[in-house]
This record gives sequence, C-alpha cells and structure tokens, in this order.
Amino acid sequence: MNITKKILLFSAIFVLIFVFDCSKKEEVAPVEKEELAANELTPKEMLGKRLFFDANLSTPAGQACADCHGPTVGWMGPDSDVNRTTVVYPGALEPRFGNTKPPTAAYAGYSPTLHIDEEGTFVGGMFWNGRATGWDLGDPIAEQAMAPFLNPLEMNMPDKKSVILKVQEAEYAELFKEVWGPDSLDVENDIDGTYERIARSIAAFERSFEVTKFTSKFDDFWRKTKEVSLDVTTIDETNVDQFKGMGLDDNELQGLVLFNTTGLCVECHVLTSEDGETPPLFTDFTYDNLGVPKNPDNPFYIQNKEFNPDGKDWVDKGLGGFLEGSEKYAQYAKENMGKQKVPTLRNVDLRPYEGFVKAFTHNGFFKTLKEITNFYNTRDREGSGWPPPEITENVNVDELGDLGLTDEEEDLIVLFMKTLSDR
Repeated sequence: MNITKKILLFSAIFVLIFVFDCSKKEEVAPVEKEELAANELTPKEMLGKRLFFDANLSTPAGQACADCHGPTVGWMGPDSDVNRTTVVYPGALEPRFGNTKPPTAAYAGYSPTLHIDEEGTFVGGMFWNGRATGWDLGDPIAEQAMAPFLNPLEMNMPDKKSVILKVQEAEYAELFKEVWGPDSLDVENDIDGTYERIARSIAAFERSFEVTKFTSKFDDFWRKTKEVSLDVTTIDETNVDQFKGMGLDDNELQGLVLFNTTGLCVECHVLTSEDGETPPLFTDFTYDNLGVPKNPDNPFYIQNKEFNPDGKDWVDKGLGGFLEGSEKYAQYAKENMGKQKVPTLRNVDLRPYEGFVKAFTHNGFFKTLKEITNFYNTRDREGSGWPPPEITENVNVDELGDLGLTDEEEDLIVLFMKTLSDR
C-alpha cells in the first residue's frame, strides 16, 4: 500500500471515529443539559444552601443545619446511632440536647401560616408544636430557620449580631450581597432585617428542587395516572385494576388501596393535590395526638434544670403547650394538648443503606415503619402491650387504634410507603 492510500485510509478511519463519537454526544448532551437546567439552583437558593451547610454558625463552631437535617435520609436525622438511641440530637455545646426528633426540612415550604380552618382545626406552622407560626414574616419555614441558631440547646449562638458577623466573614459573603444588595449584610443599622434575609435564604434552599424533589416512584405513578385522567384519591378494591401498569407493582398497589381505605391513613396523610398539578404532599398540616408513649431514652429528661426544670416529670404538650402561652389562642390550649404536627410521609423510608435506623413520631419512640404501622392498627386492642400515651387527653380514637388490619395488610402498607422516597 503506497503512502497516499495509507493517508486516505487513516483519514477515513478518523472521520468514522469522529462521527461515531459525535453521534454519542448528540444522544447524551440534551439529557445532560435538561438535568443541569432542572437541578440548577438560583443564586438565592445557592446562598441558602451555603448557610444550611455552614458548620461555623454555631458556638462552638462545628454544627450546621445539615447535622440534624441530612440529604441522604430525606432531610431529617442523619445519624443511625442517634436515631437508634437518644433520637434527640446533641447541640453544639455538649451535653445539651433538644427535646424532639428533627422533623424533615423537605416539602416544609408548603406549610401555610398557622391558622384555624372552617372546621375549627389548627393548620400550618412549623416545628412539631407549630411555634414557628408565620405570623411575623408570613412564612413559617423562614421563621423556623431563625430559631436553631439562637437556641442554646442547638447551635447556641449568643445573638443575631453574632450570626451576621460570621456570615460577613464567610467566603459566600459576596454571594449574599449579590442576592440581597450591597448593604444587605448590615450589622449595625439593620440587624433584624439582615437576620431575616439569612432565614429567607435558607427557606429558599429548602423549597428548591434539591430538597423538595417530587421524584419518587409514587410521583412517576401519579403523573401517569393523571395523563390518562385517573384520580388516585378514588383508588379502592373495585377499581384497582385500572391503575395497573402505571409504575407500582401489584403489592404496592394493594398497599395504596389499604392506605386509602381500611388503613384510614389518608385522613391525615392526604392523597389530594394542592393545585392539581403537584403530586400530593402526604400531610394535611394539621395536629394530632396519636397516643404515642413516652420515650424514656430522650436525654431531655435528665437535661440541666436550667432548660428542663420538670426533670423526669416533663411531658411534651405539643401544640397545646405552645397555645397555652399565646395571647391570641390560649383559649384553645386544652383541646390541643398532646397534639403534634402531622408530618409528610415523603422520604419516610429514605436511608443511605439497608441497616440504617430511622426513628418515627415526634419523640422517635418507633424505629421501623412496620412497628409504627402496627401501633396504628393495634394500639387499642386488648392485650396489645403498648405503653400508655404520654398525654392521655385528646387521643385520636376515630382514625387509629383498632383498624382490624392483618399482619400481611400492615406489610403491604409499609411496602407502599417505601415508594415515597425521592431519587
């Protein structure tokens, strides 16, 4: 083969390789671009993320919001050992502890301002007891973001000014000014306004796609049913076959049927969409006393008397305890004693590995989904063996306690709840 033919042959091979490589890139690139566009954080959301993961905003330094709200577990308690034992997470200054399990930060941005609805039921607010009402900022999740920094049992910063000074020194300080303006980190003339901007930035991140995803197996199923004009809220034994082939297997579908019917789960963990376009949030943002027993492993019982003067006699009054100290709603305190906020079931089983322990309910009494489902089903059955409620007033006896589910039906409901984990 002469030199000219060799050159032509190598040129042809090179062109073929180049064309093949480009064709692969043309197939991949549009998907990658879509993913980048969908997952890209706005500057405000990115600022909120930097604040959320900044472990320097505590005294002593070392504790960030993410230490109690980790992404690999659905933005709730990320430490398996803590969930298995104390449940309540230690503060920045040991041996201080809070008194409840960290709730999830995901999907929290949908919670409305605390109010009484037309049925006389309290709805909205943040924290298990609703104390981040949204009354001041019009945004419960932003008000919630203000609290941990200054809580001596959590991040233990002495005051708002100290938080702002640390943000001023952070490498993302310029991003803060880009988002909020050149004078937005004013620590002399506008401490309250600056601190509010910090909280609103965190709230923006918690509302972002990175935290509030709607990417679970159930969400794929829900969107497919919507495309063919099926209403998931109507699913039962008579029509379940219509929902087959939409993304849930037969056992998961049976779990959904039970969830929506005999199990009465939808009475609080609703299947309705907020706007018709967004998949259901699996909470109605109300408050309920489930009759959960005391968790004797909660270290708050032996907390310093400065923070817990009641010692082992302390009880978590929930919403009623907050309302008790509220001028506006003190008259409703008694009928709401022991009621805790209904959490979303989204990411309820999301965990980084198979043996990772998660805790459930406000005090983490339950360690598996099977256990808490069994409690819902059998709490009031004679000989069930469950300890008495922490607070006996206002226990919900209408929607749980003796549901008549079999052991296999409990397992099916658990299987369905596992489909609610975001990817």
